[in-house]
Amino acid sequence: MKALAIILSIAAVLIAVGAAFARGRDDCNVPMADWQPREKVAAVVAELGWHVRRIKIDDGCYKVIATDKDDRKIEAHVQPASQTIVRIEYHDDESESDHKPAKGRPD
Repeated sequence: MKALAIILSIAAVLIAVGAAFARGRDDCNVPMADWQPREKVAAVVAELGWHVRRIKIDDGCYKVIATDKDDRKIEAHVQPASQTIVRIEYHDDESESDHKPAKGRPD
């Protein structure tokens, strides 16, 4: 009886961890039929003053690799249907930062 309780407890923990991991992803679970084309993603980030180097697909999001006006490297994950930015990473010579914008636009 104790063995069954331990097995059920372990199973419950594994299910909870799996669910937490799945929720921690970048909110990009969108059917391919609803995706906007890469050109629209490029236009959205160009409005921010970014120079797009590459756009690829990563974890269900568009991953945009770009540079800003100061030539600092930016990696951003863009939700493919709504075109909102769900995560931005800035890379420069001194430090790296990673944050999630409040409303899909950088600070």
